[in-house]
Amino acid sequence: MDKILKHAEISAQLTEIYKAKNHDYGDSFGKMFVELGIITALTRIGDKFERLKTLAVNQNQEVKDESIKDTLSDMANYCIMTLIEMENNNK
Repeated sequence: MDKILKHAEISAQLTEIYKAKNHDYGDSFGKMFVELGIITALTRIGDKFERLKTLAVNQNQEVKDESIKDTLSDMANYCIMTLIEMENNNK
């Protein structure tokens, strides 16, 4: 598959994940970003990075619904959400 098309497919999946999680959790990230700024993003992305390291090293995980793919998707969405909040705060 063409990498540009694959990028678009993954981006569309990220959007669906974002919509579903925002439905379930509300705009908690946005609210915290307004209160705490970029440290909100650093904390959330850092948590995902630590989870990624753990998953990469420890193949015997107990929580089965937190895969490396899921973690990378979460990180990507947090990065995009951070860009959105940074843009909103510059207006």
